[in-house]
Amino acid sequence: MVQRRDERLESGNGGRPVAFITGASSGFGLLIALELARKGYRVIAAMRDISNSGLLTLRAREGGLEGLIECLTLDVTDRQAIQDAANYVIGTYERVDVLVNNAGMAIGGCIEEIPMDDWEKQMEVNFFGVVAMTRAFLPLMREQRHGKIIMISSISGRMGFPGYGPYAASKFAVEGFSESLRLEMLPFGVHVVLVEPGAYRTDIWSKGFRHMDSRQSERSPYSRFLAAVLRYSHHTAQNADDPQDVARAVGRIVLSQYPRLRYPLGKGAALTILGKTMLPWKWFERILLRELEKEAGRTEP
Repeated sequence: MVQRRDERLESGNGGRPVAFITGASSGFGLLIALELARKGYRVIAAMRDISNSGLLTLRAREGGLEGLIECLTLDVTDRQAIQDAANYVIGTYERVDVLVNNAGMAIGGCIEEIPMDDWEKQMEVNFFGVVAMTRAFLPLMREQRHGKIIMISSISGRMGFPGYGPYAASKFAVEGFSESLRLEMLPFGVHVVLVEPGAYRTDIWSKGFRHMDSRQSERSPYSRFLAAVLRYSHHTAQNADDPQDVARAVGRIVLSQYPRLRYPLGKGAALTILGKTMLPWKWFERILLRELEKEAGRTEP
């Protein structure tokens, strides 16, 4: 059953392009929904709990966009709900021009201490949810012979940072999936794009930090190391970029006739990727571990 909420939704579509966005109740998803509505898209803003649509609805009303945004209940780990949502949108609007796979979560901690249930949960949301969402709309986009599928990936899809093994694994999987999918879909006029943000001020990291905090134990052999990772991460988050920059980038991508595969965004993202590519791995890991060692020293009394 599809649960929807709209604010004075305009009848008919009037030929407007349609964008479907997952994880739209906050963070990047909320900002992307508003950005695409400003560009004239009919936006289907999907979220796990529609009761969390208040902020998006308020921002839309303030911007005079409420007639262009429809909120829809969708848990990306529920295969039947995904198919029901796709059927509803296709049946209602008869087109989908942009799919933004944004829904995600971050599980942190040291790999030895993370239960397998958490690994499975991470992959189910960040990877298998993306695959299921994409497959639900591929037949329509292929038949339309146009469309853009935008994956909100991460710099962690190009570089596995310590303390974020499950998150990095899920984003690496998304990157490989997207490369294959792009090559399959280009002959049909469908463009697959990876947006790779570095550190931005969004809720996903505050939730991830709380998850990592809960794993800290003085008895753990990783306690000093994990404390250093957390300290470094908090410092990075405090100096992070404005997430609106990511929404603006997505707005430019949807209007691009031939967008490229990857868009690294944010402070140091492109430099980090270049460093990993150009430097010998031993040099790169030495630099990173040295920084963490400095943080570990600061956490000691």
